Amino acid sequence: MSVGGAAEALSNRWRSRGLDALKVLVSVALIAYLFWRIHPRQVAQAARGADYALLAIGLLLYFGAIVLNTVRWSLLLKAQAESVPFAELLRFTFVGLFFGNFLPTNIGGDVVRGYDLARYLHRAEDAAISVLVDRLVGLIAFITSAAAMSLLAVYRWGRHDLLPISLVVWIVCLAALGGLGAMLSRRLRRLVGRLFTWQALARLSPIYERLSQALDAYRGQPMALLQAYIVSLGVIYVSNAVNFLVVQAVHAGIPLAYVFLFNPMIAFAPLIVPSLGGLGVNQGAYDLLYAGLGGVASRPAALAVSLFMQLNIYLGSLPGGVLWLRRRRVLAKAERAQT
Repeated sequence: MSVGGAAEALSNRWRSRGLDALKVLVSVALIAYLFWRIHPRQVAQAARGADYALLAIGLLLYFGAIVLNTVRWSLLLKAQAESVPFAELLRFTFVGLFFGNFLPTNIGGDVVRGYDLARYLHRAEDAAISVLVDRLVGLIAFITSAAAMSLLAVYRWGRHDLLPISLVVWIVCLAALGGLGAMLSRRLRRLVGRLFTWQALARLSPIYERLSQALDAYRGQPMALLQAYIVSLGVIYVSNAVNFLVVQAVHAGIPLAYVFLFNPMIAFAPLIVPSLGGLGVNQGAYDLLYAGLGGVASRPAALAVSLFMQLNIYLGSLPGGVLWLRRRRVLAKAERAQT
């Protein structure tokens, strides 16, 4: 390796470690701030007497949401004429969740499941595009749901104080729809492709071309995108049900309508602020939306709900760790057998 290459690798390593440290720092700082504002005893009091049967049902439903997410990914892969066993996709999804939620690394869950799929298909571009479109369709479903509910809140519930957040949500919604349209537009992709004629980007041109060609699979498959969107709406309904079960379990008193309003917005919080599995960021979002802007829950109750939901996130990721370890042992055993 040249001196320049070694320096670049070292720089990337330190940048990666810096981002990992930032995620941990953000999570710790936000949790510390929330518990400075809200005494832990108040949160414990709000969580005391929780109905653990409802919490268990909520956890089972949370696993159902993960399965539905995998169904959406499977539909999008079929649009690319890729046949992957559902059990394999489910394994990739759980392993990705484990890495994304437990390990303080810059290897996100989408990167992990995309890598596993690329190894299975032996085509990195198709795998990358399927993960990208899967994530974008899911986010569009969440933001369109939030946008529709924000209109109901402002004009049917009389919550004119929520108009500013409704405007922000609609701007993000239009941007997401525009982003999907731009991705599917051959003309716009050709314009972007001109950037890769520059000498600094020329070596990336073949990769961009292969990614662009992989996107063409979705231009002629509008029904696949629609089906994936409908499945995403199902994920939202299940996620809302999980949140409401936790609300009922801790007697937080949050109306179901406000769960439908705020839960899709909370899904974007970890995407905006770097953190360790959303820890701290999710809690801040629950406090801001349900207790602050919404005024439909006390701060201790909102924080208690968020902590139980965070527990669901972590428990839902644990099977991924088991599957990852099992896969490593199988591969290690196969290597020993070859030697």
